[in-house]
Amino acid sequence: MKSETDSNIKKHFLYPSSIIVSAEPCEITTILGSCVAVCIFDPFLAIGGINHYMLPLWNGVGLESPKYGNIAIEKLIIKLVLNGSKRKNLRAKIFGGGELMRYLSYPIGTRNIEIAEKMLKGEGIPILASSVGGKLGRKIIFNTETGEVRLYFIQNNNDQTLS
Repeated sequence: MKSETDSNIKKHFLYPSSIIVSAEPCEITTILGSCVAVCIFDPFLAIGGINHYMLPLWNGVGLESPKYGNIAIEKLIIKLVLNGSKRKNLRAKIFGGGELMRYLSYPIGTRNIEIAEKMLKGEGIPILASSVGGKLGRKIIFNTETGEVRLYFIQNNNDQTLS
């Protein structure tokens, strides 16, 4: 029996403002603070995809970019459909949206969470799980074949001394 560490599954790191959809089994890792990642999985085809966006809404000025939640979620769904998924079979999980910077009057994390929930509801895609908000960052690892997401909280160690 293979252990998790010697598995041949492909591994990718997802940077902010990016989207990955894979019909091949892979594990996609990303790190989140106020950013949000939406993982969408088709359990019938065993394919999935994930985005990582930084701001909730594109205002129509400049380039349309997955840096914005409304663009990133729409493009993720489109890529899954182009890979053979039916919208009615898609299932979602949402992560991130922490409020790590207390001095901001604009609650970026909260607004990022709200756009994900609103858009997925509008698309009729159920949210099976989420870990959002709070004061900690998150590291997630999304398995595109199973839809499983492993979650790790990242402690904020502001008082750390380096020598």
